[in-house]
Amino acid sequence: MAAMLQPQIILLKEGTDTSQGKAQVVSNINACTAVADSIRTTLGPRGMDKLIHDDKGNTTISNDGATIMKLLDIVHPAAKILVDIAKSQDSEVGDGTTTVVLLAGEFLKETKPFIEDGVHPQNLIRSYRTASLLAINKIKDLAVSIEGKSLEEKKSLLAKCAATTLSSKLIGGEKEFFANMVVDAVLAIGIDDRLNLIGIKKVPGGNMRDSFLVNGVAFKKTFSYAGFEQQPKKFLNPKILLLNIELELKSEKENAEIRLSDPSQYQSIVDAEWNIIYDKLDKCVKSGAKIVLSRLAIGDLATQYFADRDIFCAGRVTEEDLQRVAAATGGTVQTSVNNCIDEVLGSCEVFEERQVGNERFNIFNGCPSGKTATIVLRGGADQFIEEAERSLHDAIMIVRRALKNSTIVPGGGAIDMELSRYLRVHARTIAGKSQLFINSYAKALEIIPRQLCDNAGFDSTDVLNKLRQKHASGEGANYGVDINTGGIADSFANFVWEPSVVKINAINAATEACCLILSVDETVKNPKSESAQGEAAASAMAGRGRGGAAFRGRGGRGMRRR
Repeated sequence: MAAMLQPQIILLKEGTDTSQGKAQVVSNINACTAVADSIRTTLGPRGMDKLIHDDKGNTTISNDGATIMKLLDIVHPAAKILVDIAKSQDSEVGDGTTTVVLLAGEFLKETKPFIEDGVHPQNLIRSYRTASLLAINKIKDLAVSIEGKSLEEKKSLLAKCAATTLSSKLIGGEKEFFANMVVDAVLAIGIDDRLNLIGIKKVPGGNMRDSFLVNGVAFKKTFSYAGFEQQPKKFLNPKILLLNIELELKSEKENAEIRLSDPSQYQSIVDAEWNIIYDKLDKCVKSGAKIVLSRLAIGDLATQYFADRDIFCAGRVTEEDLQRVAAATGGTVQTSVNNCIDEVLGSCEVFEERQVGNERFNIFNGCPSGKTATIVLRGGADQFIEEAERSLHDAIMIVRRALKNSTIVPGGGAIDMELSRYLRVHARTIAGKSQLFINSYAKALEIIPRQLCDNAGFDSTDVLNKLRQKHASGEGANYGVDINTGGIADSFANFVWEPSVVKINAINAATEACCLILSVDETVKNPKSESAQGEAAASAMAGRGRGGAAFRGRGGRGMRRR
């Protein structure tokens, strides 16, 4: 009787939502599969694009997995992990963002029947980690190095890697044109591979083929004052002075007060202001520079002064562009015009102002340091140019990675099929349940060639059977899906290549995400946690209000309370 009357133990606040056990793991798997399904159709050269319309009324048309995942605004806590792995893939290697989400979704889908049958998630996690290690070592064995090749050979190999990446993007129709442009841009910045040294400027109008690469720096003409049009717009081998100061008359910032006993003294104060600005301008001219750029404003007086002396000037140049000009021309940004010696001045072979569409661009060509490049993108619609920029970002990242980790693997689903075959063979050597789990991992890897076929409108079952047969024969390790004919083809011979680091990173990240989601068996959601802080703040305010009212009441002052 006493046992029956024991009070119920309440651990959590009333209204707390808890879900745990097998049902929770299955629910998380379903959420992640739904996310993977939403971007499934964007994979590969025949992938479709997504149009995302946000609450601010902006529309984005994209084929890039990471961009779509960021814009989907996912709220499910487990599914957010897929957004994170897409972002990490994007920042680490640039491409393969759709691949990594698809693989993670497929790994989870394969684990679902085992979880429902009562297999402990830890057994699955152990087997999947083993399988991923085996797969990564196999990729390293299959990878082909591009080290030790001549510059021309290397350029053509890198261009093929860039073309493979671009083939699945909106600008895939002009992939050769852009691939060569990207390779030239990456090689131009050399070993200092900071991404911000490659500028991408967007100019609406014209067509894609009007895009061009500047082996130096290009930026839009800045705001200018009267006298600007009288300045020369082209120089050969000019010296360039980079400043971070204002060259204009400024009113005093502080409320300075000057008392004068004689009105004639007022003129001397005005003259002093003019002398300061003229002194600055005179020092700029004496430095021998023919181009003066400043991050801050260059006023109308300075513009006219420079125009009279055949000097080009531009004020309010953005920080990023100024730093790129400094890196390219070998100049140093100065915060004072005193001591402008030759060592701090930059130089380039040709400077010109050129009309590009409706915009005017200041272009520095033939820079001595050559550590920067600018791609000027042309195209019809703004959304199109935005997507072209994202595509080029992926291609630039891929070329950088291929240069650093100079090993490549065949694309088009070839490497995935070979890994799948290898893991199936390996699974037969294992006794126990692990054999089933590694087999399911191998099956999940086939999602890449299968999805490539589905997106291109081919019969995926037929193509996969041909691929399995070819890979099992022992000499078809490089065979993947042929997007053009709907059959199979040697991806290596067709130059469908990608850096091995893309695949290694994708398999690593997808396996980690899958193991992480499988290891979560309980979710505790406190609906009041968000409002709790608000309530606490409100009660604190109320307490202060009461105290204040009492104080005012005693003092006899203050407002009467109604």
